[in-house]
Amino acid sequence: MSDVLRIAVADDAILLRAGIVRILEGEGWVVSSESGNAEDLLAAVRRDRPDVAIVDIRMPPGHADEGIRATHEIRAEHGDAVAVLVLSQYLEPDFALRLLDESSRGVGYLLKDRIADVATFTDAVRRVAAGGQVIDPGIVSRLLNRRRRADPLDALTEREREVLSLMAEGRSNRSIADSLFLASKTVEAYISSVFAKLALEPAATDHRRVLAVLAYLQAR
Repeated sequence: MSDVLRIAVADDAILLRAGIVRILEGEGWVVSSESGNAEDLLAAVRRDRPDVAIVDIRMPPGHADEGIRATHEIRAEHGDAVAVLVLSQYLEPDFALRLLDESSRGVGYLLKDRIADVATFTDAVRRVAAGGQVIDPGIVSRLLNRRRRADPLDALTEREREVLSLMAEGRSNRSIADSLFLASKTVEAYISSVFAKLALEPAATDHRRVLAVLAYLQAR
């Protein structure tokens, strides 16, 4: 992946779109196209083949799930070659799960409020461009709260819940260790315990691990 990312931006809110473009260009990245609706976005991605598409969920004409449907088309046509970061005004876990069910690499779901934190936003862009997953912490919290009584999650300790939440955000072991001020080996032990209690087999990569966690949460 080149350090100079080429990015397509799609959002019908002109001022917000301009703000996103300014942030991206401030990182030295190239905005290959700007779109106000899903149809124009799809045409731009076919024409320019950007590294990343940043897509608003709700766009004209229906302001429903046009962004998610456009994302599915992008992944169907271009696979992992075009990463996608979806932006939403509201916490919409079902939309996030629809997105993540489609692919295991280069996808993200972020609340628009996070854009104001430039470091968080640009880090999310880098992570999806590198093939990772980004899940907004608010979505993770909402998913973790979707559980029945006598749920297997009840067996987790408070620290294991913290580790699971960060895992579901797509964090690496090192990132989890840094966030919780723990040693890497301690984090590995917590993760092993989480998978054992949830009857989930550990996977070879962080991306597959996150998918396993999210698949479990979706089944609740």
